[in-house]
Amino acid sequence: MTNLTQIVQQYKSESVYNTWFVDNYQRLKAFRTIRRVGLQVIDDIKNKTFPNDFKGSGLEFVLSCIAEQKQIFVRVAHSFYWKPKLRIPDIYEKPNNKIAFGQFLENCINAKTEAQVVKEIVKLNKLKIKGFGPAVASILYFLHPTWFPPFKAAILNGFNFLFKDKKKLGSWTEYLKIRETIIETNCKHKSELSNDLGAISGLCFEIGTQKMLIGNDEYLSEDERTRFEKNIIKRQKEIQEEKLAENLPNEMQYHLLKIGVSLGYDVTPASNDKSKAFNGQSFSFISISKFPELPTDKDTQNTIKLIDVLWFKKGTNKIIGAFEVKKSTSIYSGILRLSDLYFSISNGEKVFYIIIPDSREKDVIQQLNRPVIKNSKMNIKYILFSELRSQCDAICKFGSDYSIIEKIAKSI
Repeated sequence: MTNLTQIVQQYKSESVYNTWFVDNYQRLKAFRTIRRVGLQVIDDIKNKTFPNDFKGSGLEFVLSCIAEQKQIFVRVAHSFYWKPKLRIPDIYEKPNNKIAFGQFLENCINAKTEAQVVKEIVKLNKLKIKGFGPAVASILYFLHPTWFPPFKAAILNGFNFLFKDKKKLGSWTEYLKIRETIIETNCKHKSELSNDLGAISGLCFEIGTQKMLIGNDEYLSEDERTRFEKNIIKRQKEIQEEKLAENLPNEMQYHLLKIGVSLGYDVTPASNDKSKAFNGQSFSFISISKFPELPTDKDTQNTIKLIDVLWFKKGTNKIIGAFEVKKSTSIYSGILRLSDLYFSISNGEKVFYIIIPDSREKDVIQQLNRPVIKNSKMNIKYILFSELRSQCDAICKFGSDYSIIEKIAKSI
């Protein structure tokens, strides 16, 4: 395609390339969370505790983590909903199909080469499990983003338009052919795109949703042209709103770091957040330069390092406070991270905190009421964005230790 370089440049100027693919920390966090919860799904299937329904399963959590990136993955979970009248997808009631899916997921997670995953796809396809087609490819993308592109109707529509093809949904065979074309094209234009196939998939998505027009538009009717122009205006507004919203988690982390410092603690943001800043203040200038060694294994310590904000007793590795900020991403993923801390080094007396927008109060109450959380005896409370923002300066001024944070914290 001779003009693809020009199309890519147009795509990169104002599109999901900026708001979803490049400038989206939550996308990067999703890779770790999905892999981790995928392992839990495998264990549930092995231990015969995986439910006979999508709701409440680890699979629901995996898909919710993906669906939270709404620009591309809205309604991505739809294919996995249990439809009783159609008896699909047929992984919930038939133990053999459930085991086959668990083995497929385990082998894909552990795969060292693309060929191994393709082999697993072929094996799964031969089983002809009803209603269980390449919607799973969106999970594969978050396991191996340089090997497999995500797959949705909008991406397929854009692919067909871009490559003048007629590929169809619901077929693993078609998906593998699409993958070959995408990888071949991506290799030719890697300098303009990325090793991560999310970049070229985002291009297909923008074209498939008519948020981006390529080539000559003379074929458009007046109504189609008007609709397209409205979509462009709407997209520009969405991008502006998204950029404004992006700063909210940074702001909350900044308030927590500022309070921790004022109370006399060593503070640190998540290990991959130190380059962030808010209000002209770089997080790296507020936080300690080196993360204290914790009495736990390396993998667990690396997970704990990803907690959004930690407070330590000055000059020690004793954790005084742990905070997870959840603007739009899964609240449960934050709870899991705090759980690692609790079960690894906590003495059972610590209080952990989830920081949420006011609009998510019902969501956090629902998650904290999960039996697995309530029965664990973890003491997790939540703080609303509005409270943290409005009371930050007062807490810094009048607080003497971590107990001051209880003034704005809520429990279920």
